[in-house]
Amino acid sequence: MSTSRMVGVDVGGTFTDVFVLNETDGTATVAKVPTTRPDQSGGFLDGIRQDIKDLRHIAVVVHGTTAGTNALLERKGAKIGIITTQGLRDVLEMRRRDRPRTWGLRGDFEPVVDREHRLEVPERTLADGTIRTPVDLDAVRTAAQQLMDAGCQAIAILFANSYANPENEAAAVKAVRAIWPNAHVSASCEILPEIREFERFSTTALNAYLQPEVSGYLERLETALTQGGFGGEFMIVQSNGGVMGVDTACRLPVRTALSGPAAGVIAAGYIAQNAGFDNVITGDMGGTSFDVSLIAGGQSMLSPQTSIDFGMVVRTPMIEITTIGAGGGSIACVDKGGLLNIGPESAGSDPGPVAYGQGNDRPTVTDANVVLGRIAPDNPIGGKLDRLDINAAERAIDIHVGQPLNLDTMQAAEAILRIANSRMAGAIRLVSIERGFDPKHFAFMPFGGGGALHAGAMLADVGIARAIVPRYPGVTSAMGCVIADMRQDFVQTINSLVDTLDESALGRFMQSHVDQGMQMLDAAQTRFDARENMFELDMAYIGQTHTVSVAIEVQIDDGRVVCPTKTQIAGAFDIAYQSTYGRLLAKGTRRILNLRSAVIGKRPKFDLKTMAPTSTQAPTPKATRKVHFGDTWHDTVIYDRLELPVGSRIHGPAILEQPDTTVLIEPGLQGRVDPFGNTIIEAIGAHHE
Repeated sequence: MSTSRMVGVDVGGTFTDVFVLNETDGTATVAKVPTTRPDQSGGFLDGIRQDIKDLRHIAVVVHGTTAGTNALLERKGAKIGIITTQGLRDVLEMRRRDRPRTWGLRGDFEPVVDREHRLEVPERTLADGTIRTPVDLDAVRTAAQQLMDAGCQAIAILFANSYANPENEAAAVKAVRAIWPNAHVSASCEILPEIREFERFSTTALNAYLQPEVSGYLERLETALTQGGFGGEFMIVQSNGGVMGVDTACRLPVRTALSGPAAGVIAAGYIAQNAGFDNVITGDMGGTSFDVSLIAGGQSMLSPQTSIDFGMVVRTPMIEITTIGAGGGSIACVDKGGLLNIGPESAGSDPGPVAYGQGNDRPTVTDANVVLGRIAPDNPIGGKLDRLDINAAERAIDIHVGQPLNLDTMQAAEAILRIANSRMAGAIRLVSIERGFDPKHFAFMPFGGGGALHAGAMLADVGIARAIVPRYPGVTSAMGCVIADMRQDFVQTINSLVDTLDESALGRFMQSHVDQGMQMLDAAQTRFDARENMFELDMAYIGQTHTVSVAIEVQIDDGRVVCPTKTQIAGAFDIAYQSTYGRLLAKGTRRILNLRSAVIGKRPKFDLKTMAPTSTQAPTPKATRKVHFGDTWHDTVIYDRLELPVGSRIHGPAILEQPDTTVLIEPGLQGRVDPFGNTIIEAIGAHHE
């Protein structure tokens, strides 16, 4: 049968979003269904079957998952054990001698693995790679058996300095894998062959912690797809914005820690660049959270590491995303001090906002939007309800916000939105102003089910000139799954002065990374328009702790890497350091810490104009209703957004409705439809190119 469909699926805390691209004619369809719990595979398949009954028509399924993120945040990973070098049993607990709270004499932190399951064995490799003590394999087998007897489902092998010489750790891993009852054995020299014990130990331990949960979830999904007739390729979005095969995801689940949000940023960047905007701040507002990221010059910001929660450090390239608990389902409450707070507790999809009528009696951000007339009661997202319960939402707002603060219903609802908008604006300032970027030079792209309701408030609060609302904002992350390139990242500690660098050794590491990455691309069933290699060195002057990322040009002739010379590397470092700090150290000695490589398969992109409206009729309102802005009601025109032709201009106050979201154009603003079907929101009379 013809297999011409590419399917992107993003599973969020509240809704599961599906984007289906027909590669034959370039058309796309979308679906949004409630996320099912505890097994998310139900909503996953329900969403796909909204449009495709026979899964044999699907060529590729790409999934942005929150399974790993949720397992880490909720501490619901597997029971795991660790085998480590004598004396390093407590590295995970000591961390970087930091603490959860800045003030006070006490703090508590529980590592993901109990101390009784962190076992030591005799072995020692020095920092220069010399083996002082060969590993005691009998002790390794005994420790592994002890952890099996204790009921551990996964194990991590964490040896000192294994990045410099993996021989001891590799021997131990081989011995453990020979007796361990499943494939859940993680080795730090395979996960992160990089200097600094804590970061390497933490990343590898968290990988083991996630393996049973994430691999089990992905295997259930793959089985369900296969049983439904699917015979194509199943891939997973990584935190770096690329995709990987499901087998790689099962082996390296720690790389999925920010999978779902990363897909949204990738789609936002592609949409914005096509629309002529290289500088964008994205705001993904779902039911549970508000995720913010910055794209400058068309490039997403990549961070080498992040803390998923206190003490849970993951060192693997990730798109920089700031998350706050300010989604549509975030609950509003007045604390004992009389202050109104929003989130982080969320009503999620079950029971959902009060207006959903499924048992929740505490008001949410969505309830405030419903009461103020911004969300139509007969236009609920998700398809399960026929009509929202406005009266119940009003009662909840009165009881939990209005009465404690002595406000009437509308004042209380406006207060909820002001606090939510203030928190979202703070997150935008965090990724822009506080990092040296002027938001006036950026466009704001709201997406997710609720983002477009708050675009005007973000323009006013932060000073951004305009907002770009994508054609299908409610399923942008799912679209990103379809757009994302295939990518594999590698790291290797070099730890050498530039003057004494072994260029041939550096070249061998580069060659190994390229070969492994190309093998991954060759094994994929996906077609690539191009293949790219990227190389960076973490460098600093001797005596400095913080490094700068130095991009280096590397020639590859017929698959063979031509290593750059020491002179070329020194020159590239000087340029990067001068750009970062504005000066060079005249007598400084340059040092290379790590090599970072990326192999990227550029997947075909579809033409966004295929999703643009084809209608040429003048826009006609389908209704008018009262909507509350500030302290008064306004007669507000309602349009079917997907029917607005290219070039349309709608002056606020207006509301544009579509199945996956509601777009709010506030008084004083206008919305215009660009050639890709995006809605550009800006001040009336604003200059635009």
